[in-house]
Amino acid sequence: MELLEGRPEIEEGRLPREIRTYDFLDKLGIHYYRTDHERADNMEACNEIDAILGVVICKNLFLCNRQKTAFYLLMMPGDKKFKTKELSAQINSSRLSFASPEDMLKYLDIEPGAVSIMGLMNDKEHCVQLLIDEDVLKDENLGCHPCVCTSSLKMATSDVTKKFLPATGHDYITVHLVGED
Repeated sequence: MELLEGRPEIEEGRLPREIRTYDFLDKLGIHYYRTDHERADNMEACNEIDAILGVVICKNLFLCNRQKTAFYLLMMPGDKKFKTKELSAQINSSRLSFASPEDMLKYLDIEPGAVSIMGLMNDKEHCVQLLIDEDVLKDENLGCHPCVCTSSLKMATSDVTKKFLPATGHDYITVHLVGED
């Protein structure tokens, strides 16, 4: 693995959703770094990717309410534990659970293992509400997938909040997660 600037020179063999991500970021003038890697199935692999990027990749959870009438994308530090009750109280939503892979594909055009804020560019109907833990917003840069789990990106947090999100028509709610027992 190595840290590369910008989009891949050779796009052959890459999924269209990944190329659309680079096209979107480039159109917005967002500067990013990339590393290509195998699917990260354990924390050791994730830590190796983080070290290459020089940033901790956020934990991204795709959630819904019990009725499946409200969908949420939660970005939080990877070292925090997710407590459903803690988040539910802050957003006035009872019974949060993980959304199905089918809904993930339908709303974000992403498959399990590749959940990322970048998927919001595919949510044209604005069905997904973004929730960002306050600690993510404190970091100068953030790491995420370009809608596939075999590449990871590093970009300025301010570019994501001030350029990317407005271009997608999404805003975010800042949440405070303690994540302790």
